[in-house]
Amino acid sequence: MSNASVSLKIERIYLKDASFESPASPEIFRGEWSPELGVDINTRGSRLEGDVHEVVLSATVTSKLEDGKNGFLVEIKQAGIFSIEGANEDQLSNIMGVVCPNVLFPYLRETLDSLLVKGGFPAVQLAPINFDALYSEAMKSKANSGSGPNESGGPEATTH
Repeated sequence: MSNASVSLKIERIYLKDASFESPASPEIFRGEWSPELGVDINTRGSRLEGDVHEVVLSATVTSKLEDGKNGFLVEIKQAGIFSIEGANEDQLSNIMGVVCPNVLFPYLRETLDSLLVKGGFPAVQLAPINFDALYSEAMKSKANSGSGPNESGGPEATTH
């Protein structure tokens, strides 16, 4: 099938889960704030029915200070329901691993900033993410390990 016959429709974008922890507060606010940030981003997709799929973009953001104290821990799962018609399995896997996360990322970034500011911390503007490069890297890694992009029988596997 050609790309011209593939259609993508956003059915709904929603916050699936969010968690904020500041284990060292209020003491953490009394010193200088120059943490080391850790960011972990993952994508998961699953077929809901027919051509309708859920894609979940997850992020875990942590901060550690020089003294080893944790400033905060934020976990967010930003999700979307997408109708994807006319795509073969490879195209579907690519759309769910690249296009859908690109749609969800600005919502996840806004939620992260909002939680941090409400928690008394400065906003953290996550840099743009090249989901295409992450997806390609994940597919190369799966190919090198002997499994294909759809090792679980469809595009439901975590892509990156």
